[in-house]
Amino acid sequence: MRELEQPLTSLSGIGAQTANRLKKLGIDTLQDLIFHLPYRYEDRTRLTPIADLDAGMSALICGKIDFVDHLPKRRQSLICRISDATGFIDIKFFHYTAKQLTMLQPGKVLSCYADIRQGYSGLEIIHPDYRIIDDLGDPVTENCLTAVYSLTEGLSQNTVRKAVKQTLGIWLRRPHALIDWLPEPLLSRYGFPDLTEALQTLHAPTINRASADWQNKHSSCLKRLAFEEMLSHCLSQQAARLALRSYQAPVLAGDKDVAEQFLHELTFSLTAAQQRVIAELKQDCQKPQPMMRLIQGDVGSGKTIVAGYAALLAFTSGYQAAVMAPTELLAEQHFRNFSQWFKNFAKKIVFFTGQIKNRARLQALDAIADGSADIIIGTHALFQEQVQFFRLGLIIIDEQHRFGVLQRMALQKKGQTETLKPHQLIMTATPIPRTLAMLRYSDLDISVIDELPPGRKPVITRIIPSSRRSEIIHRIANWVSANKQAYWVCTLIEESELLQCEAAENTALLLHQALPGVRIGLLHGQLSSAEKDTVMQAFTAHQLDLLVATTVIEVGVDVPNAGLMVIENAERLGLSQLHQLRGRVGRGKQTSYCLLLYQAPLSDIARQRLAILRDHHDGFVIAEKDLALRGPGELMGTRQTGLVQFKVADLDRDADLVDHLQASADFIFQHSPEAVKPLIKRWLKPSANYSEV
Repeated sequence: MRELEQPLTSLSGIGAQTANRLKKLGIDTLQDLIFHLPYRYEDRTRLTPIADLDAGMSALICGKIDFVDHLPKRRQSLICRISDATGFIDIKFFHYTAKQLTMLQPGKVLSCYADIRQGYSGLEIIHPDYRIIDDLGDPVTENCLTAVYSLTEGLSQNTVRKAVKQTLGIWLRRPHALIDWLPEPLLSRYGFPDLTEALQTLHAPTINRASADWQNKHSSCLKRLAFEEMLSHCLSQQAARLALRSYQAPVLAGDKDVAEQFLHELTFSLTAAQQRVIAELKQDCQKPQPMMRLIQGDVGSGKTIVAGYAALLAFTSGYQAAVMAPTELLAEQHFRNFSQWFKNFAKKIVFFTGQIKNRARLQALDAIADGSADIIIGTHALFQEQVQFFRLGLIIIDEQHRFGVLQRMALQKKGQTETLKPHQLIMTATPIPRTLAMLRYSDLDISVIDELPPGRKPVITRIIPSSRRSEIIHRIANWVSANKQAYWVCTLIEESELLQCEAAENTALLLHQALPGVRIGLLHGQLSSAEKDTVMQAFTAHQLDLLVATTVIEVGVDVPNAGLMVIENAERLGLSQLHQLRGRVGRGKQTSYCLLLYQAPLSDIARQRLAILRDHHDGFVIAEKDLALRGPGELMGTRQTGLVQFKVADLDRDADLVDHLQASADFIFQHSPEAVKPLIKRWLKPSANYSEV
């Protein structure tokens, strides 16, 4: 075992209990500890005279204890006044021990580092980090800045600092214990320091952090480690892609005559973008290696018919296709569409969700297992243990970001044999900015449907304060009287005073009272599958005029006659979700409207975001503007971006590095292939195999 791969208990002062606490921070070995970087620093390299202190500053001071006052009131406190040649200041302890009462005596010399604040009788310090100076010859100041680390309950800064110092000492005595795997040409190209310099600088910087030199050096060292971490994710995905090529996949050549019949019987023509993407996936499916393709398409761009064509390639080649959707509502929509498209092809389409029970469930399981089911459409229930596929050749995952990694892996393994993997087609209607797609999906081939069907009119979007609700209700009455339908979207099912959101049930009741002649339906996630299906069928058949719903209608609802949408508390939803919701209207020939109701006052950021949605209709443009407004970290989740979890890298701070990752990964595979596995192991650990999905 390498020195830095040893457990933490090999360090002096780290027992099993402390090791378990460090494990909560993701620190299992000495190497993990070295890469647990400080998030800020304290400057204990110089003393500040007491007379120079100001409220709000942090400083290291040293003085003699003048007196100690113990106040045994309801909230006990201990006050020490210390002074130097320039003045005095009070130190207060509200939590202290008998040992402290014994040690803190007048005449003792005390050094302490703390935040200075304004008290009732002048400047004061609360619970400083202090030590008693028994030997006046001992140094009071430190040689370098003091690191401050992220902690968990039961850990102290001193414990982590001592452990890091010990580990750095082991490494410096045995420099080969931690190899710098980044090739020298990459370090030179981007001006990065080597690993030793980067880690030493970040754990124990020896220069003044207020200087330009410190800022530049610190930034360079941090960038170097952030780059290595992000690069390891790209290497992992690229390695997974190469590993995938070692598997065989069924050749889905399809049947040309059946495909032509399928396209001929459609009631609409495919756009040029749809035809281009179909050609790309046909080329993939005809190869003996597993396809891993992501289709990005804006709301209403027609991704589902492309998925239907892919399913046709599978069943006309003698294989099953499985379509997994994140909600029952979307799965039901797919089932209706596929059933309509393939009604003349004598193919069996099975619908399977957790709500399918008893005899219907057993019949569905039998059809999936014996191969009589050609296309299986369902939710996460598809990867349950009881589901056994006969000959699964294609997996289609819709709105993939809503599924957990392990869920997608479980479905993939359903169709995997010792040497055979099914093809995977992944779809998302949430446009992903190019820079983020490079980092998150570098293991996938990406197709973009960047064209809407002809005749689709942009949805006119308005931003309206909730105080004008009565006007909106009056508008709905006029809208419905013209034989048209509308949505009213609420963000919560139950009342929440904290979020000030109207509950869907209460809203439906209020609208019933305000619009007595309007047929109103209610749809939310707490309804059973049968209840939701009944409501949606009634709305689709125009037996309902107004559908009050939660965001469950974000995907999978297609009612061309519904051309008006009201979204409550729009300022509380993300831009991608608002754009998805707006995509439920504008599907017919009439002009459609989306009214964004907000609770005043709006913050500046919320106002800008709603303005982006009002002024733009292209989901890819909206995604890019959202990225520019909020930054990649917030857009994808700070330090957690789906499959990507970062220890050091920050997508907001390090976005400039993303464009260099793919070329750097290619360079390492070509010129330093021995570095691939160590870099992946250093940063990703067991999660590396997640890149397969």
